[in-house]
Amino acid sequence: MDVKIEESWKNQLQEEFDQPYFETLTAFVKSEYATHTIYPPAKLIFNAFEQCPFEKVKVVILGQDPYHGPGQANGLCFSVNDGVDFPPSLRNIFKEVNADTGAPIPKTGNLERWAKQGVLLLNATLTVRAHEAGSHQKRGWEKFTDKAIHVVAERLENVVFILWGNYAISKSEFIDPQKHLILKSVHPSPLSASRGFFGNKQFSTANQYLIEHGKEPIVW
Repeated sequence: MDVKIEESWKNQLQEEFDQPYFETLTAFVKSEYATHTIYPPAKLIFNAFEQCPFEKVKVVILGQDPYHGPGQANGLCFSVNDGVDFPPSLRNIFKEVNADTGAPIPKTGNLERWAKQGVLLLNATLTVRAHEAGSHQKRGWEKFTDKAIHVVAERLENVVFILWGNYAISKSEFIDPQKHLILKSVHPSPLSASRGFFGNKQFSTANQYLIEHGKEPIVW
């Protein structure tokens, strides 16, 4: 199957596109876009890959589902479009960045600036129905995004994996801690942020690791 995805990722993931599960997933997603309001816009489904080519990946941040409100999701986890109010988790992320690194709270919640520096902002599920959180889970996206995490973990070295919440932390099972840095904490959601997200200093820790391994730090 010919999938429109950034070329370096296409080379890494081509075998997935030829699997029966991916054909079933594609048919489901096309049908959903034809009959419901689905986020993000179809052209941005693979935006995380588009903005951060495979060889440039230095940091991986994992989310679970795209935002399901109008105008929010842009294909990068935790990110919203310019001019959109910060969702609570994103507000907490910026608070921790500010406390940890001194970087000012930005005017926009669009995290494309992180992606272009080598941060793969990957949701486990890449599409969702409007106002129906989790509506596209267990349809095949998780198998595909797990494969993306696998190829980064297997074929690149000294990548920082930032895993927030139990779902993301479960992915650490197939990441070699001798080869990469794995940073774990509770999720930045208001329900859990005060139980270990605030004060985790993961942004400065990630940059220190990158510097130690001869890579440019991220301007958070």
